[in-house]
Amino acid sequence: MKFTGLAAFVVLAGLAAGSVSALAADAENTMVITLKDGDVTVALRPDLAPKHVAQIKKLVREHAYDNVAFHRVIDGFMAQTGDVKFGNMKKGFDPNRAGTGGSDLPDLPAEFTTKAHFVRGVVGMARAQDPNSANSQFFIMFAPAPPLDGQYTIVGEVESGMDAVDKIKKGDDAQNGAVADPDRMIKVRIAADK
Repeated sequence: MKFTGLAAFVVLAGLAAGSVSALAADAENTMVITLKDGDVTVALRPDLAPKHVAQIKKLVREHAYDNVAFHRVIDGFMAQTGDVKFGNMKKGFDPNRAGTGGSDLPDLPAEFTTKAHFVRGVVGMARAQDPNSANSQFFIMFAPAPPLDGQYTIVGEVESGMDAVDKIKKGDDAQNGAVADPDRMIKVRIAADK
């Protein structure tokens, strides 16, 4: 396949920037999140964070993320979800504890990288103060946040559906983004599983 002029420049520029979309994730490493306003397609990055991606895929395949709330959403920053212990809005939802739980799987050692950066659409793993405490929670960036680079594990990037992410109900700034009556991930699947 030959590229000419501008097309070759665009492809090379995308690869140089570390763009996930330029890498075109395969179906086995594509996560599809159904939100109230449409599907969000996420290219997972096992090349950056193999242990984190494996854990996310395991939880997706167990349907653990279905009906889990976006418990913390800060306008202009990020939308956080994935608390499968206290965030499931159909079973066991506890708005006072959502964001404090994880899953029954073990916490993960940090897989920080310098190859990718926290920009709009990047998906990162949430954690406590301990860098090795990520478990099931993740967040989707609304905007770049360079201070997160090298401090949080990047697991993927939104390939399509950021318009639906932008419509996720925002939280109260005075409450660090806590959301009353939050939106949720209706269903989450790995594209290969159809």
